Amino acid sequence: MVIEATRAREGGSRREAEVSDWDLVIAWKAGDDEAATRLAHRYFALLMRFFLNKVRDPEDATDLVSETFLGCCVGRDRATMLGSFRSFLFAVAMNKLRGYFRKLAKRERERLDFEELCVAQSLPRSPSSIVARAQQTKLLVNALRRLTMVQQIVVELSYFEELSGNEIAELLGMPRATVHTHLHRGRRRLAEIVGAMSEDPALAESTISGLDTWVSEVRARIGTG
Repeated sequence: MVIEATRAREGGSRREAEVSDWDLVIAWKAGDDEAATRLAHRYFALLMRFFLNKVRDPEDATDLVSETFLGCCVGRDRATMLGSFRSFLFAVAMNKLRGYFRKLAKRERERLDFEELCVAQSLPRSPSSIVARAQQTKLLVNALRRLTMVQQIVVELSYFEELSGNEIAELLGMPRATVHTHLHRGRRRLAEIVGAMSEDPALAESTISGLDTWVSEVRARIGTG
């Protein structure tokens, strides 16, 4: 019975993987609510990881995830199959994040230079309770929030989602060379910030060297997507 149940689950997973995102979008456009639910199930964890380190608290992150899926629903007729659905989803998520910071900073939309906005300027200094347990985690979360927004997003997509430079470039709609520049500068800046924030050189070194462990912990807490 156990073997049969396992095979059934594996078969279900394979069948789910065979249904592309765009197939679900087409079904969604035709009024299939189950297709919309399946899309949400595929990308909920990814969006939560994307928003959690960038907003005030987990409730804000959850709201932004909901707003992103709602934005996909509203804009689904404008979606194109020339690119990936994940790129479309991230474009909507980026717009929601921009709107969040515009409201937070109370600035005119045209005056906000999104790429140069440092998250730490708009957020409280205490890191999210979801990921902040150990000293290393607290230090790393605060350091990530002091990168420019684009650096933070590129670094997190590289580590959390394990995406290649080409995949990140497609996702964010920017040249591959630009992605590599942001990634290189972001990693270097991250190490510099961690070193400057910590009075203990050993803690700074262990924080950077333990990045993979921290990423694994965050993925386990939020879900693997």
